[in-house]
Amino acid sequence: MAFMVKQMVGGHVKNLTGGLTEEKPEGEKSEAAAAGMTQEEFEQYQQQLEEEKQERDASFAQKKAERATVRSHFRDKYRLPKNELDDTQIQQAGDDVELPTELAKMIADDNKEEESKTSVLGKLTNIQNVDMDQLKDKAQATLEDLKQSAEKCNLM
Repeated sequence: MAFMVKQMVGGHVKNLTGGLTEEKPEGEKSEAAAAGMTQEEFEQYQQQLEEEKQERDASFAQKKAERATVRSHFRDKYRLPKNELDDTQIQQAGDDVELPTELAKMIADDNKEEESKTSVLGKLTNIQNVDMDQLKDKAQATLEDLKQSAEKCNLM
């Protein structure tokens, strides 16, 4: 009950007194005083926060550019259309963006496998029931026969 009376009459009584007591509004306190620091300490703290934020932003941009590099690599490998967003992320990070080392090793291994598959011998190994040793021996014998027949030729 007292709460209700105070609620109803309290505001009116303050108005009647005409603000005899001087109260500081809470918003006038400086941020440094509110944090319990001097102004100089507060400025240093704010500067430190700003530097940390910039470092986080730079690290985040670097990670985004690395991911974009990986995506663009796979787009090139599988001949998919390029994404402009990835290109802009890579450009924003600068030239220091590289593929992660583990991925680079995997790509190198894949390239070696693809090179071996694209060679003639690599394609022949994919054919079933082909004996590579026998095929090499036949090729060697044929070359030796050609050399011997070329030596016997009167025109040469």
